[in-house]
Amino acid sequence: MQAYEILYIIQPDLDEEAVTTVVDRFTAVVTDNGGEVVSVDKWGKRRLAYEIKDHRDGYYVLMNFNSEASAAQELERLMKISDQILRFLTTRKES
Repeated sequence: MQAYEILYIIQPDLDEEAVTTVVDRFTAVVTDNGGEVVSVDKWGKRRLAYEIKDHRDGYYVLMNFNSEASAAQELERLMKISDQILRFLTTRKES
């Protein structure tokens, strides 16, 4: 299993309950695919460097997890088709 880190930005117009639902959904994707979530750090709402999809702010979330490559690929696939996610970046951490 590899260690991964993913930083994603959620739309700022969602309420706190909806943000928690989005975070829980992506955490469940990792665990359902045999991975282990190490930490989820909600950074909160911050100003974006440039406008993305008519939004000037975004809700940042950093998640560290251990999994096989297939779980990370599935997580990225679901984030690409999700309307709530503005941007994401996945990095594989060195062991």
